[in-house]
Amino acid sequence: MQTIGVIGAGAWGTALAQTLSNEDRDVMLWAREESVAEDINKHHENTEYLPSVELNENLKATSDLQEVTQRDILLFVTPAQYLRATLNEIKDSYREDQVLVICSKGIELESGLLLSQVATDVIPNAKVAVMTGPTFASEVARGLPAAVTIGIEDAEIGSMLQDSLGGKRFRPYVTTDIIGVQLGGAIKNVIAIACGVVYGRQLGESARAALLTRGVAEIARLGVAMGAKKQTLLGMCGIGDLMLTASSMQSRNFSLGAALGEGKSMESILSQRNAVTEGVHTAKATLDLARQNAVDMPITEAVYKCLHENLPIEEAIEDMLNRPFKYDMKGKEKRKAS
Repeated sequence: MQTIGVIGAGAWGTALAQTLSNEDRDVMLWAREESVAEDINKHHENTEYLPSVELNENLKATSDLQEVTQRDILLFVTPAQYLRATLNEIKDSYREDQVLVICSKGIELESGLLLSQVATDVIPNAKVAVMTGPTFASEVARGLPAAVTIGIEDAEIGSMLQDSLGGKRFRPYVTTDIIGVQLGGAIKNVIAIACGVVYGRQLGESARAALLTRGVAEIARLGVAMGAKKQTLLGMCGIGDLMLTASSMQSRNFSLGAALGEGKSMESILSQRNAVTEGVHTAKATLDLARQNAVDMPITEAVYKCLHENLPIEEAIEDMLNRPFKYDMKGKEKRKAS
């Protein structure tokens, strides 16, 4: 049996460790805070990040990173912007037979690298996979059915991961399109913030549906420009993840957008949260990639300006509504005559 280490005991890391433990997998969860590890081991609950979910008594946690890093499969569930630092902590103990599975969603802000690229930048010989999809931590932790996508260039290792991480109620699908998997999982957080603004501003479900549809188009344009496959973005890690994240207050990104739409400030919203809202960072990183690849992403740009340049919400909405009409003709977007 493959031994599994989960690095990061936030809500999603705890949920993954829980579902693996429920499948009788040999799994250990690493928490940076000793108090969190103690809470899990003694009380079988992560009251800090996943309260009110009873954890399997077989699930063991530790605050000693080296105790986890010798395991065969390492799931990285740290916030995206801390992945590099965590990899630097474990790179000297990495074995060539280990597989690193990145379960975070985002783009490194400083470098503009996808997270798989961050991993190989720190550990050049690493076997790297990415796992992402439409999941809420509390639901997965309670054993409700869910599905994800595993992206990895080596299909044989992907098949092994599918067997090692999957179960009856947690179903992984495998693709070799590691770029598409990451872009879908990261950028949907930005679109979800925009959809939250629509909800908070009470602009209606028709407006949110239109925004979702145009958001899919933005993700696809950048994905294709960077070498992703459109088919990947139609799956769990693309449309599936976007539909979930952009339609529920359980989503940190959607709820942040909703609070902005209601008129609350970024400072007041973030001060009440103990977990990272990845879309805040990803908006800037995505816009940088869009400009580098000459891709038009108006929704992403509007979200970025609201979050980082203090563009008023009403002004951003007016700018979007005043964009010229477009239609698709022979595969090329052309402006419609007014």
